[in-house]
Amino acid sequence: MNGDTDMTLAFELEALKELASPERVFEDARGWTEYIGVVSEKPTYVVTNFTRKNRIRQDFFSGPRGKAESLEGVKDQFETERYVYIGASDEDEELADEVDWEYLDVEEAAEAADWVIAADPEEEEDDAEAVRDDWP
Repeated sequence: MNGDTDMTLAFELEALKELASPERVFEDARGWTEYIGVVSEKPTYVVTNFTRKNRIRQDFFSGPRGKAESLEGVKDQFETERYVYIGASDEDEELADEVDWEYLDVEEAAEAADWVIAADPEEEEDDAEAVRDDWP
């Protein structure tokens, strides 16, 4: 991530869910970001439940606002040289452009930072069925 620690990093909730260990991702990112948090269109309790379950300590979250308003608010509240938004869709990329944040796709971010993408649960089920040979 260019070695720049004067950065605010925001994850779209669905992008964060694509990572195998969101807690470790946040721990790692804290070493090279100033502020880090999660934004989502989902109700506040959904984000809170996810972050608590994964032991994620965030500096900001979207609350009852939409993602655009949240990102604009974060930019107003936290002054850093860079603002990077990690998302997982074309809509996320468009939003980043609209609110003047750098955009990074979660898979590109994972590759650059050596984060592990979660395995697709459907693929795991298919693999498990193919391996099972204990049936009569």
